[in-house]
Amino acid sequence: MHTQTPKPNAAFRWGILLNAAYIIAEVGFGTLIGSIALVADALHNLSDVLGLAIAWFASWLSLRRPTAQRTYGYKGSSILAALINAVFLLVAMGAIIVEAASRFAHPEPIQGATVMLVAGVGIVVNGVTALLFHQGKDHDLNIRGAFLHMAADAGVSLGVVLAGGLYLLTGWEWLDPLVSIGVAVVVLISTWGLLKDAVNLAMAAVPKAIDTAAVTRCIESCDTVISCHDLHIWALSTTDVALTVHVMRTTGENNDWFLEKLAQKLRDHFDIAHVTIQVEYGDYQPLRIRDNPY
Repeated sequence: MHTQTPKPNAAFRWGILLNAAYIIAEVGFGTLIGSIALVADALHNLSDVLGLAIAWFASWLSLRRPTAQRTYGYKGSSILAALINAVFLLVAMGAIIVEAASRFAHPEPIQGATVMLVAGVGIVVNGVTALLFHQGKDHDLNIRGAFLHMAADAGVSLGVVLAGGLYLLTGWEWLDPLVSIGVAVVVLISTWGLLKDAVNLAMAAVPKAIDTAAVTRCIESCDTVISCHDLHIWALSTTDVALTVHVMRTTGENNDWFLEKLAQKLRDHFDIAHVTIQVEYGDYQPLRIRDNPY
């Protein structure tokens, strides 16, 4: 029997509060000491807070009951949230790269010790937030996106700490814009996978975790099954998957029992929540579609 992954409301709430507090500290210190790296990381954290808020809202919205106009309810909102978050991050990181590149022409001195202190706090904040989403990251695209961003932020904050230490040793002012560009590149790389998965789900593609060939083999391995056709698998949300299929059987006996067992098998093996099976008998001949004469 399919069970939904619990909605991590506490993880969203604490993740937003922790990162909001850290953003205020980063912007304040970054502006005070003129560090574009800290401000860039703060903007990225702001995008994460907004992303967490959108994902949280979509998670709540997906629980609303279906209506006559939306027979699947609002489950697809979680897919839209993942897509919006990915696009927002790409735009934000592009702006950071442009700003940091301009700093190479006119580098400014920074206070390395302060940068190291603030970024060190970021390692703790982002690391703790990432752990809050660790449990659900394998079952929900929104949660995976939150986990990846927070884990990447922790790594980026570590890079800022190292850059601050090198600045204290060498005095190289170009280290700060270089690190800010590194922040953007790391985020762009981690965001690309999220964007690709979100677009695929929005286009009703088969979810990445499901192997269509394996599903076909599972169906055709059942007793009395000759073959299957018109197999369609798509995501209703970032956690719910639907399947429809036509199955050819050698007999019509125990049809209700057969349908129940096959549907349960698909749920157990592939975590497909909504299964619709149409049974046919005899040899299946694919319908030949004539060329449109018009």
